[in-house]
Amino acid sequence: MQLFSFFLHSSVLVLAISMSTKADEHISKTLIVDQSGHGDFTNIQSVIDSIPSNNNVWTLVHVKAGVYNEMVNIPRDKPKIHLQGESRRLTIIQFGAGGDSIKSTTFSSNAVDFVATDITFKNTHNLEPGKPLTWAPAALINADKASFYRCGFVSVQDTLTDFEGRHYFENCYIEGAVDFIWGNGRSIYQGCVINVTASRGRLAGYITAQARDSAADHSGFVFKHCLIIGAGSAYLGRAYRAYSRVVFFRTKMSDSIVPQGWSAWNYVGKEDTVAFAEVECIGAGADKSKRVAWERNLSPKKLKFLLNPNTFINKGGWIQRQLKVMMVL
Repeated sequence: MQLFSFFLHSSVLVLAISMSTKADEHISKTLIVDQSGHGDFTNIQSVIDSIPSNNNVWTLVHVKAGVYNEMVNIPRDKPKIHLQGESRRLTIIQFGAGGDSIKSTTFSSNAVDFVATDITFKNTHNLEPGKPLTWAPAALINADKASFYRCGFVSVQDTLTDFEGRHYFENCYIEGAVDFIWGNGRSIYQGCVINVTASRGRLAGYITAQARDSAADHSGFVFKHCLIIGAGSAYLGRAYRAYSRVVFFRTKMSDSIVPQGWSAWNYVGKEDTVAFAEVECIGAGADKSKRVAWERNLSPKKLKFLLNPNTFINKGGWIQRQLKVMMVL
């Protein structure tokens, strides 16, 4: 990743962080999860359960290094949680459920205002020898104003369910083969590593399956200054809904990307509503000479709108407020 240091600047950190924190966003307390018994809890779901419903102050949940074999759910009535690990390689939440694109998820966040840092979410179902390929999400993000910094998402199919709301991912690692970033989220992925694990010689996989379903739908996935690696073959995305929208900007792509780049999937002949675009990307997989003819060329105005967090996802300055809370915590 150091080879891409010229790509990895934080568009959020250069935003103004000078705005004052709202009065109801003061710091509450820190709760520690430690498998050895030296913290407040030994598993993560227990600490989530202990946080009062309709909480209006931030709670830091610090998860010590370890592999936590459990399904974790943050319900809709528990906002303002910062889940903090000790690095994505040291703090891992994993489980091995499969067969349902929602219910099999290892980690689910359904509450507004959520932050995760330095932690990996993993679904081991499809990683186990002999298991048939099926839906096995590592994480489901189903609420507005969620951000992830230096986190990992590991599975094979439907790894990251970017389901609903405005989301920001920075310097994260995302691994999978089939539709492994999918949903109807309105999200920016900044400086992330995307690892394609679809096997060469088999059918190609798909990195994204974005679900925008109308021209009035504001959702879409924007990848800025990312790195695509992998030993398999994959499309950049397929149209999960008729108005699917995905943009890759200044991303380095390995030769794992198939020459066509994109798939219309169930919308062949209706590609005029699909908005897939690549802008100023580099690498062996970024050769656009054999791309599908219906790939979009975005206007400068539309591109500027999508690339700028303030205009695309950050109305109200929620990212800055979360960063300010993180600095205090």
